[in-house]
This record gives sequence, structure tokens and C-alpha cells, in this order.
Amino acid sequence: MGSEEVKKKDSNMAPETAQDGSSAETENQKRNDGDDQKKGKKKNKRRGNFLTRRLSCLRLDDEVPTVDEPTGGGGFNLQAEDRSPTHLVVMVNGIIGSAENWKYAAKQFVKAYPHDVLVHCSEANYAFLTFDGVDVMGNRLAEEVLSVVQKHSNLQKISFIGHSLGGLVIRYAIAKLYEPDFSRKSDGEDGENKCEGPNSLSEDKLNGKIAGLEPINFITSATPHLGSRGHKQVPVFCGSHALEKVASRAAGILGRTGKHLFLTDKDDGKPPLLLQMVNDTEELPFISALQSFKRRVAYANVRFDHLVGWSTSSLRYRNELPKRRNLLKNEKYPHIVHIESAKATISPEENSSESVKVKRSKTSNMEETMLRNLTKLSWERVDVSFSGSIQRFFAHNTIQVKRYCINSDGADVIQHIIDTFLL
Repeated sequence: MGSEEVKKKDSNMAPETAQDGSSAETENQKRNDGDDQKKGKKKNKRRGNFLTRRLSCLRLDDEVPTVDEPTGGGGFNLQAEDRSPTHLVVMVNGIIGSAENWKYAAKQFVKAYPHDVLVHCSEANYAFLTFDGVDVMGNRLAEEVLSVVQKHSNLQKISFIGHSLGGLVIRYAIAKLYEPDFSRKSDGEDGENKCEGPNSLSEDKLNGKIAGLEPINFITSATPHLGSRGHKQVPVFCGSHALEKVASRAAGILGRTGKHLFLTDKDDGKPPLLLQMVNDTEELPFISALQSFKRRVAYANVRFDHLVGWSTSSLRYRNELPKRRNLLKNEKYPHIVHIESAKATISPEENSSESVKVKRSKTSNMEETMLRNLTKLSWERVDVSFSGSIQRFFAHNTIQVKRYCINSDGADVIQHIIDTFLL
């Protein structure tokens, strides 16, 4: 009897033990499931944040209803809804770029000036079309601008903003679009026109229009105004003359554009195109067109722009560059470290077409000629530094906010362009 009672007790206790074991397993399973759910939520949250950041590249601000008007070929016009803006702002991309590179800046402009601006992001030169040469691209841009102007009869003013190579393309295009106006009279009693002609660089003597509109702002960012040949104009070569020489010989990889940038083009025995573009030639009034704008502004990266040097993009001699210790961050625009108000460098030396031909064989002299002639006009200079930012390694694109996802630190530079923009 004793053994049977023990067996019964054991059999009675077994289900309880099993029940306790299964309940413990259930609790552990629930706990594990709960942990998995938390991990899943964290993953989804991280994924959601990532997607939000990615999609922010495409998101338009809702504060100002806008009309995004595709123009075919990848370009587009952006303006506030139900508005009739009078100021055309043309934005031009750099090498292997596209109209999309300016989308962030375009929507910020419309947000800031909903009643005033029509922003056109150029479609004329994109991707490998940017290898066709500064002149070919300039002609395309000029035709495109005329087409936009013809479709918007209310336009009265025009401004240009170019990134990198786009700045050079604009300089060529405005010469094609320039319409001189010598109707301005002097204050003399005889009332005769005292204008000295298109080769005069006195900024108060000439009137002119671009595509029939009043030229207002000419703005470039990280533009190699002096080309890319020698003298550390391309920082990635680290000042190595050997690398610069190899790059100059290999410039043809970038088509005619490469030859123009490295000053190796000799079409019809003429000087390099960029050297021609610092004078009014028989064919095109390059300087008169540039002079017609009320203001000219050069934004330049101080460091970390591996493609365009500080000197060439800011139109300064190297001994004129601000000392690094004097560069101070701006509270409102944290990546703008130096602002130089408009001034011209007047050189007493006249630069004739013959002297250009004599100097064309020496890179240093060509650079000197280009810089001297361009700085006879007044320029505002804005120096930018992304030091301390992980995006500094993409400084060439960050200054434009080419893609907000990876170039967002340049937003304050765009805001500065907007805040100082002359309507």
C-alpha cells in the first residue's frame, strides 16, 4: 500500500510540475516575443527615419504652393502658384550634372520670393553633353533662355546662378544674349552721348540687356574662372607639376570641355577660349555682357574642394587670399567664414589682343591676363568652409546642396545667396 500511495502522489504532482514548466516556457516566449517586437520597432523606426531623410531630397515645401513645370529634357521651371513673377532666375549645373542638382535651391528661392521670381533650372547641358565645350554649351543655354523668355511675357529682369563649369557656360551665354544700349546721355549741356564704347570698363557708362531683360545678379559657386591648368588650380593634384602636366595632356578625356578648362584648345589658331572670354572680341562682347549686371558674386570653397581651387573660384591672386587665422564663422551662416564687399582691381596696363597672343604660351601669364581683366569689374567674394563637417569631403557639391541627403550642410550658403539676392 505504501508504494502505491507514493506512485499516486508522484502522478498527482507530475501534471503540476508539467504545468509549471509549460507556464514558465510561455512566459519566456512572451518575453522573447516582446523583445523581438521592440527590436522590430526600433528597426522600423530607423528604417523610417532613413526613408524620411532620403525622401526629403524630393519633398517640396508645403508652406508656399508651387507650380513645378517640366520643360522637357529634364529641366523645369519653379514658381509660386497663381503668381506672375517678373524676375527670371536661371540656374546652371556643372560638369556631368543636371537640372535636378538645383532643385533644393530653386524651391528655397520660390519660398523666399513667391511673388517675384520664376526659377528656371537649365536642361540644355546635362550628363555627357557637358563634354561638348564651353562655347557649344553656352550657345545651347542662350537658346534655352530665349525660349523661356518668349513664353513668359511678364518678365522684366534676369539673374544667373552657376555651379562649377556652369559659371563659365553662363559667361559665354550672356555674351550671346547681350544687347548693348548706348542711349544713356551724359549730364553735359550738349546732351551728347559721352559713352566711350564697349571696350570701356567704367561701370557707370554702359547700359545693356540680356535676352531683352534687365541684368541684375551674376552669381557663381566653385567656378574655375581661370581654368584648371597649373598653379594648383585643381587641389586634387596636390600642387604636383608632373600630375598637372599629365592631366593637361589627358584633358581630351573630357572632350572639348577638358581642352577649354586646361587651356589647350587652339581652334583656328586663336588663343584658348577662356583667354578670349576676358575681352570683348569681334565676335562676342564677353566683358560688356558681364559688366551689365548690377552685381557679380563669387562663392568659393576655402578647403576640401578637390576639383576647383580657392584662388580661381574667388578670382584673387594667391597673396590676396584671406589668412586662415582671420576666417571667422558667421552665426547665421555657419559655413561662411569671410565676406568681401564689391571692389574692382584697376590695372593701368592695357591688354590688347596682340599682347594676349604673345602671352598665350605661358600658363602663369595666361592666368595673370584672365585675372587682371576679370577683376577690372567689381566682385563680391564669399568664402565658404565646411571644416569640421563630415560633408567637407564633398565640398564641391555641398556648396550647391546638389543632393540634400548628403550635401545638406550647404543650406546656409544657399540661404545667404537668397538673403543677399538683389530683386
